[in-house]
Amino acid sequence: MVRKEAHITGGIVVGHDGSRASGPVVRRAGDLARRLGVTLHVVRVWNVTTAPRPDTMVGGYVPPFAEFEQAVIADLKADCVAAGLADDVDVQLYALRGQATERLIDAAAGAEMLVVGTRGAGGFKGLRFGSTATQVVRHSPVPVLVIPNGPE
Repeated sequence: MVRKEAHITGGIVVGHDGSRASGPVVRRAGDLARRLGVTLHVVRVWNVTTAPRPDTMVGGYVPPFAEFEQAVIADLKADCVAAGLADDVDVQLYALRGQATERLIDAAAGAEMLVVGTRGAGGFKGLRFGSTATQVVRHSPVPVLVIPNGPE
């Protein structure tokens, strides 16, 4: 069964949208989690159009959603390694199918904090805040840290 929910208690939830802009956001959230001694919950929300393609997707064959979910987790693992998360940070990975804002807010409901970037994969370059960041800030049940895009 493909996950649409994450039952997270405590720690920091960070949104990862699969874009290069997510690396510095995850790295910053990981540093904060390490300093606070809490778990870092890295959440990537996906749908068929935003997920990496499973290896079994060839020709006209569309694999089951579970294979997309596995591809998202594999991609997320590689991105977390590339982001340079320290070995002394407890990291949990989640691939949740659905709409980004809704899934992030639900996932963070039991956490201490939610971290997102200002804009990511769907962002227009001229906007200072993307739609997901804007909606998360407005509706999150926990404090939100917004990491600006650009050089660290």
